[in-house]
Amino acid sequence: MTSSPSPPGSRLASRLGFSDRVFIGPAARRVARTIEDGLELVETGLAEDVRVADPLADAASRYLYEAGGKRIRPVLTLLAAQLGDGNTREVIDVAKALEITHLGSLYHDDVMDGADRRRGVPAAHAVWGNNIAILTGDILFSRASQLMSRLGERAIRLQADTFERLVLGQMHETLGPQPEDDPIAFYIQVLADKTGSLIAAATQGGVIFSNAPSEFEEPLRVYGEKIGVAFQLLDDVIDLSAKPEETGKVPGTDLRAGVPTMPYLLLKAEADAASADLAARIDDGVALIADGADPAILDGPLDELRDHAVTQKTLELAHAWTQEAIDALGPLPRGTVREALTRFAETLAERSS
Repeated sequence: MTSSPSPPGSRLASRLGFSDRVFIGPAARRVARTIEDGLELVETGLAEDVRVADPLADAASRYLYEAGGKRIRPVLTLLAAQLGDGNTREVIDVAKALEITHLGSLYHDDVMDGADRRRGVPAAHAVWGNNIAILTGDILFSRASQLMSRLGERAIRLQADTFERLVLGQMHETLGPQPEDDPIAFYIQVLADKTGSLIAAATQGGVIFSNAPSEFEEPLRVYGEKIGVAFQLLDDVIDLSAKPEETGKVPGTDLRAGVPTMPYLLLKAEADAASADLAARIDDGVALIADGADPAILDGPLDELRDHAVTQKTLELAHAWTQEAIDALGPLPRGTVREALTRFAETLAERSS
């Protein structure tokens, strides 16, 4: 693959949707070039690993891969691996396996959430139906397991433990909090399981399979999980954005579909009458939309929620999780990798600032 003449790090920053401030200075740009080289190996491998002999299964398996994606998990695996031997074959395999696991989860999530689109294209179940979409996700999970099996028991255990958390997170989200559960703590745990666990596996895997010092494994695992929670909390704020041309989403998409988000949960916890009234109007609107009403009936209440203090509280909570992720990097040596991971977290937090 021919290298781009653009400065090292700029192609990577463009892929992630971040600025070049993630990789500042000559040393950081050398790290960025190494990550880009690893990403090329990951992309080439993914194109082969998602192929299936059966024509229908092949088309469905390649569908969301070919729709694109930022490849945040492989980037973090490769970045963490620079603490050890770098882009080893094992690191590339782990990066591919975790990205394929993520792809498989998207097929399942879209069926369960009834999502219409994913990555700018119709959701897979809208093209082939629920059964084929679910089975395609299963195929991708099996491919990820095949990749991990090459690396031995440690890799298989990492994959299995992560997959279990993904499933439990989706199950708990589907069932919702039980009477004995605190809704906000319950929601945070769902985010940690559904999103944080896979990002944690990516950073952790980068340490393990690059032969980096073992004392870096737990800090990178904690960093990845906290980044995942922060990412989803920021998405809850972005979901209420008044600028759909920037977010690519209709404001309040999740809430209109009856999916609770942190601003809504914080609103429900408020004791004042005005907050209770707004929460009741949102609940009524969600129920009407479920019965076939125009989703626009929630435009007004969601505008109010966007301007309510609970949305700012959600943003502050996301920033707190981001800072905790950065603090977890304390045991790592000072240098380009730690600085890049810190800037990655900081730039992520700026998405909604």
